[in-house]
Amino acid sequence: MKTIQQGPDGTYRWEYELSLYKNPHLLFLIWKIMGWILLGLWLFTFVLQLFDGILSFKEIVVFAAKFLGGIGGGMMVLCAVGYYIYALIMGGRYCVQFTMDERGVDHQQVKPQADKARRIGMITVLAGLFSRNVGRVGQGMTVAGSSGGMHSAFKDVKSIEAHKKRSLIKVNETLFKNQVYADGEDFDFALDYIVKRCPNAKVTIK
Repeated sequence: MKTIQQGPDGTYRWEYELSLYKNPHLLFLIWKIMGWILLGLWLFTFVLQLFDGILSFKEIVVFAAKFLGGIGGGMMVLCAVGYYIYALIMGGRYCVQFTMDERGVDHQQVKPQADKARRIGMITVLAGLFSRNVGRVGQGMTVAGSSGGMHSAFKDVKSIEAHKKRSLIKVNETLFKNQVYADGEDFDFALDYIVKRCPNAKVTIK
């Protein structure tokens, strides 16, 4: 059954409910972001130590293994625990509203969930301040300051990745990656609509 509907203004609108337990794509995205952050921190430390001559190259490699393996592994576990606590508070659902027209597509978390996420972020900030945990403060500020949404302009899209089994269409710009969710006929319609309006985008179907 097709749920994407076109309004009088020509804009397509639909809602999608994602199971945070059955489809932990958001957790994988968090892991990926944390991985890049840790790699950046290690590279920064590596350059400082290399120029200062504090450690030999072999010692730096050993340090990298311990840093990425120890701290990285610990952060991944903490992220997973935090994700499932978030999922529990959200009732195991991520509810999002999409609007799509000739210019682009909007991904907006429904207001009650977005408000709840911001409250969780503020609690995380306070917990980080009391425990003097800079990382936790940063994570909380990111959540608290988030609008729960993203807009992708079709003219700026560089690549499109379609994962039909996961009901996911990734709409990627240079610095921003949007996720569009739809099932069945809706998925095929949304993918075709987006692809036709992004002539310069590389399309990958998985």
